[in-house]
Amino acid sequence: MNLRLRQRRYDIDMLNGPVLPRLLSFALPLMLSSMLQLTFNAADVIVVGRFEGDAALAAVGTPAALINLLVNLFLGLSVGANVVVAQCCGAGDYRQTTEAVHTAIALSLAGGVCVGVVGFFMAGVFLSLMSTPAEVLPLATDYMRIYFLGMPANMLYNFGAAILRAIGDTRRPLSYLTVAGVVNVALNLLFVIVFHMGVSGVALATIIAQAVSAALVTLCLIRTDGAIHLDLRRIRLHADKVWRIAKVGLPAGLQGMVFSFSNVLIQSTVNSFGKSVVAGNTTASNLEGYIYVAMNSIHQGAITFTGQNVGAGRYERIPKVARASLLAVVCIGAALGGFLMLCRGWLYRIYTSDPAVIAAAGMRTDIIAPTYFLCGMMEVMVGLLRGMGSSVTPMVVSILGACVLRIVWIITVFPMDPTLTTLYLSYPVSWLITFATHTACYLVIKKRKFG
Repeated sequence: MNLRLRQRRYDIDMLNGPVLPRLLSFALPLMLSSMLQLTFNAADVIVVGRFEGDAALAAVGTPAALINLLVNLFLGLSVGANVVVAQCCGAGDYRQTTEAVHTAIALSLAGGVCVGVVGFFMAGVFLSLMSTPAEVLPLATDYMRIYFLGMPANMLYNFGAAILRAIGDTRRPLSYLTVAGVVNVALNLLFVIVFHMGVSGVALATIIAQAVSAALVTLCLIRTDGAIHLDLRRIRLHADKVWRIAKVGLPAGLQGMVFSFSNVLIQSTVNSFGKSVVAGNTTASNLEGYIYVAMNSIHQGAITFTGQNVGAGRYERIPKVARASLLAVVCIGAALGGFLMLCRGWLYRIYTSDPAVIAAAGMRTDIIAPTYFLCGMMEVMVGLLRGMGSSVTPMVVSILGACVLRIVWIITVFPMDPTLTTLYLSYPVSWLITFATHTACYLVIKKRKFG
């Protein structure tokens, strides 16, 4: 069946008209959604930092890179699902779209269970290998184990939101995360202040909120008409769709895993500086996360806009998507990075009042905030390549540029000047080199595939 999918009130026309305003219309709700999702963790960090002390603050922040390492493979598959659904929508193929949707949901459930089991049983071992400080290790292990119990819901939401993004709908996921965010904050305060559950309480609040967002996005897909309608009885793996999703998603996931491994290595090095530095690093990276997710919304837009135009054969619009995406991400990254530099003093104090922790946070912000737009530019080029159906090339480039280079930096440059400044400089250096290489690959692949 080859039916042109109807445009609905939540959809964005990605195939016609100027790109930049439509890209921003797509990205803004996604940006707010991602910031709200990040607030789940921020609420955890703020509550424990204020009411439980620096050890609890470090315990919530330490597992972050490790959690990303374990979940990124399947989150990469959600990127693959987004691309495949977007391409099928662009081509107007109803049957292919609905098969991709049901395959994506099946993958999310299977992936959530697998990651949850590994994370729950291996939490203590992995955190010990990261040289987690002894006073932090028991709390961090408890947090991580409870967090991974909610992994099936986490994956279900992310895959469901990826399906909605494929048709240009970024508003409904925002509303669902708003509800879940209110639940998360309320339960954080209840579990920590009233029931004195500490780190375990904030982890429990997070997974309950994730379950709420997963339930809402699932109900949305069930009630939606058309090709992305979800019928629970039809959830299964279609072999050809698994292959198409994996072709894009597995390289993206492997790239994310290796990328996270380099961050785990950096976190392990940070851990060697002691509890106050770990807490400061947690505070700064949590604030920087808002800049990242804002830029990442443009990255997601680049993937979806490129995917739909490739599916529809509108290859002449790809350079327009590239220009609009790069302009948007530079402006967003520079503006938010400047805001963090100017306002970091009172922002840090939301998390902690410890002068040693605040000083350590400042060391990281001084390096990352002014240069973070480079990371956004790098991610946009990756999005363009994946939207064109090329995922192995950006994976290889990212692994070599943003991951291997950091590891080499830690082994060679860092020992010559073993300071936090030298350690954090590995980020902007790797972003710049990797962006330049991705740009060269984009020009070559675009010319070869689409002229």
